[in-house]
Order: sequence, then structure tokens, then C-alpha cells
Amino acid sequence: MSNVLLDVRNLRTEFVTQDGVVHAVNGVTFALEEGETLGVVGESGSGKSVSMLTVMRLIPMPPGRIPSGEVLFQGQDLLKLSSEEMRQIRGNKIAMIFQDPMTSLNPVLTIGTQITEALELHLGMNKEKARKRAAELLKMVNIPEAERRLDDYPHQFSGGMRQRVMIAMGLSCSPQLLIADEPTTALDVTIQAQITDIIKRLKHELGMAIIWITHDLGVIAGLADRINVMYSGYIVETAQTKELFANPLHPYTVGLLGSIPRLDDNQKEKLTPIEGLPPDLVNMPIGCPFYARCAFGTDKCQQENPPLMSVGVKHWSACWNYEAVRAKRDEILRRNVAQPAAV
Repeated sequence: MSNVLLDVRNLRTEFVTQDGVVHAVNGVTFALEEGETLGVVGESGSGKSVSMLTVMRLIPMPPGRIPSGEVLFQGQDLLKLSSEEMRQIRGNKIAMIFQDPMTSLNPVLTIGTQITEALELHLGMNKEKARKRAAELLKMVNIPEAERRLDDYPHQFSGGMRQRVMIAMGLSCSPQLLIADEPTTALDVTIQAQITDIIKRLKHELGMAIIWITHDLGVIAGLADRINVMYSGYIVETAQTKELFANPLHPYTVGLLGSIPRLDDNQKEKLTPIEGLPPDLVNMPIGCPFYARCAFGTDKCQQENPPLMSVGVKHWSACWNYEAVRAKRDEILRRNVAQPAAV
């Protein structure tokens, strides 16, 4: 019997601007089980970060607003909680790691002060116990001389070390859910691999669930159990990781996979770009938001936006013509679909 930790239903997030209402998240629905890792992928502006910031209740209001939706965490709707009630959950039961640790860490406070704050607030530790626990957390994320480094400031750490500090802060209260918003984007490839290895190890040790937001399918391939592909504020395809890489059934997913570079000697052809631009989120099209960029578009696609439809075992695609995509997919990809590593 599955144990659903987070259940998001018909979530919509909008921003009121001078140019009109920006429809950033458009009816997102998904469930996350305990201990599961969910990847959320898509281009910049697809709604990945905004949907998770809405879950965390970190959307500034105004200009933001949430016209509809439920965010059920352990059966409790986070959107109905008071600010004080949400503060007790945020950082304690649900933690979030952001993309740029230099702007997330306070430059005038020591690392130790910033880690121990959550321990004292949520777990009621005294300063001595909190400092001891903070040193243990830094050791857990492979920071050498952890006790001494507690007295250092963020600028005294490298980019990769700062990101490890952010992971330590996120894990300080042993959350049941960790949301990682492109935590390796600003780092070089070697440090990216180290950060992902640390998070994979800690996931198995602590048994927490993870939502990993990224635009890099290569990173998520060996990390996630399941992937949501987002476009223009919608989830357009969702499937188990191996199934999505082996059998993509939405034109946008095929386009993303076709743009993955290959290093093998047999691959001499250029990457396949996704032509065109995403739609204007202020003036959303009536039909499928991907229609203007799609090689499979029909009149029905222009007139009616498809819902997520079951296209296989635990596999859903929001495409009226997914069978045509299946038939032409390999030709489009030119065998460019990289297989994910074992999760």
C-alpha cells in the first residue's frame, strides 16, 4: 500500500503585472510517495520553481495569487495554514535548497549561526547541543574541519562548499521532504557529481522524499524515480524515469531528449533544437501550449488543450497525437535518447 506524503491537486499560481495576469502554473496535479525522488524538468519559465515555491508558501502576495488548488502534506492542506503554522513546517518537515547559495546565505552571519538557528527554533536545542549537531551535519556533507568551519562566513567557502552548507541546513531538522531547486546549475561538472552523490547517499540514509527541479535531463537520469515534464505551467508528461527516457510520448519531451549532447564516436550529427518560443503566459493559447512548436499539431490541438492521458503503465502524456509521436520518435531523435543510469 502506497503512502502518499505530498498530494498536489489542480494548483494554479498567477502574478498580476502591468501587462496583465501571468499564468505561471496552470492546474498542476501530482502525488509524491514517502521516500520517492521526483524530478521536475523543463525550460526556463515552464513553472518548475514557481510550483514548488507555491507548495512552500513562498510566493510574494501581491503580486502573486493562488486562485485554486490544494497542497496536501500528510493530509493537511498547506494553503489553508496560517503564516505561523506554515513556519513550523517550513524548514522542519519540508526543506528547500535554492540555486544560488551565495544569495541564500546571510553574508554577515557565520555558517554555524545560520545552521544552529533552525535547530534551536524547531528542535528546541540549546546552543551547545545545536553547535555539536551543526558540526555533525557539516561532516555529513563532507566538509573537512567541520567544527572550525562553523565560525567562518559564507565568502570563505567555495561555491561547491556553500552548496554543501545549504544541504546541511536543509537536512538539519531531518525533514520528510527536501525540495532542491537546480542546486548544481552554477557548479562545474565535477562538483555537480559530488553534490548529487551526497544527496543520493543521504536520501538512502535518512529515508526522505526529494523533489529535484532541473533543466538538465542528464543530472536527473540517475537520481529520480519518476519525472514530471513541465511546459508553460502544465505537466505535459509524467512517467517512471527509465520509461520516460526509453519511451517519450510527448513532442516536447522528445525535443528535450533530442537536445542532449552525446560523446560517443558514432554520434556525428548536430543536436536537434526545439524551434520557436514558448507562448506568452499573459495571453495563453486556447489549445495546446506547444502547438506552435510541434511537428505533430492538428486542428484539434489548436482548438483544445489535451489533458494528461494514460499511455502506459504509470505513464501519462498530454498529447492528442501520442501514437504519431511513438511512430516517428526514433527518427526524430536519431537514436539520441540516452539511457538513464540505474537509480
